Amino acid sequence: MTPSTATESALELRNVSKSFGALAALSDITFSVRPGERRAVLGSNGAGKTTLFNCITGDFPPTSGNIRFFGEDVTDFAPYERIRRGLRRTYQISLLFAGLSVADNVYLACRGVSRGRFSFIRPRRNDVLLQSAEELMHTVRIDGVRDHLVSELSYGQQRQLEIAMALAGAPRFILFDEPAAGLSPTERAELVNILTGLPAHIGFIIIEHDMDVALRVSDYVTMMHNGRVFKEGKPAEIEEDEEVQSLYLGGAHG
Repeated sequence: MTPSTATESALELRNVSKSFGALAALSDITFSVRPGERRAVLGSNGAGKTTLFNCITGDFPPTSGNIRFFGEDVTDFAPYERIRRGLRRTYQISLLFAGLSVADNVYLACRGVSRGRFSFIRPRRNDVLLQSAEELMHTVRIDGVRDHLVSELSYGQQRQLEIAMALAGAPRFILFDEPAAGLSPTERAELVNILTGLPAHIGFIIIEHDMDVALRVSDYVTMMHNGRVFKEGKPAEIEEDEEVQSLYLGGAHG
């Protein structure tokens, strides 16, 4: 485990467990992520990865344990309170406004985390949030389809749009839930370029079944199995680990 203290950590989990009745989905998860660190959380289906994300965001409060975000205990905070503190998330299933344009989706994401989110005044051309939306679309390389309806986008472009929306409002940390799922090899390569090109101060955790994507974008890897931390290490260490290969890869990983 990477050494860290609460004041050094962007995100810290201490003995986090989550049960659904008799089912223990998470058991004593403890790890910390430094500011700006890119962490991959890997494991087979049922390992507890998405439940872990739900606990971090507050969608599912943990049964026991504590979660700290930049030194502040957020264990009992509502999801919107964590968002206000700079935590963002993408989901396995796209949550986009299919009948609106790409630009409108990104603008609404920017508006939703701004102080003027409840205003009904139509934005002017010099609206700072419109400029922010344009910059985010450029960052994730979808400014060429800014006026297209979301329903007209390819699946890969929709995933890029989700990343743009997660970047709204200057986040400090992002949780990416299987962003490469369903992407073509070309789209996966583009995703890697986008994630590795994010501002250095933005840390993230990525859940991903595609080991190649996960290992290329991460500084450190946490392997999960049956709701527990199974192994941790740098990407090269995890890739070469015989137990990891046997349990998750079925042998050598080419």
